[in-house]
Amino acid sequence: MKKLFISQPMKDKTNEQILAEREKAIRVAKERVADDVEVIDSFFKDAPHDARPLWFLGKSLELLSTADVAYFAEGWDKYRGCKIEHTCAVEYGIDCIEA
Repeated sequence: MKKLFISQPMKDKTNEQILAEREKAIRVAKERVADDVEVIDSFFKDAPHDARPLWFLGKSLELLSTADVAYFAEGWDKYRGCKIEHTCAVEYGIDCIEA
């Protein structure tokens, strides 16, 4: 079983839209790695009210460090946090799947 990190744009999206994209990511990742995946929960529903973008990025990178594979959802290349996560995944040898 592979540990899956999902990087996705979340700005201006509803929880339902975010969760639907995550379900798609899980399906695609299972097909690509030909194995089951354990999803690393990087959707911070209970984040501090005053959390800044770097707080989210720091937590995300901590979680990314535990991944075997990272899925980058459509539009990832237009969002600075996702781009930083992608750079880190590539530089540290984590397999990447790009939507």
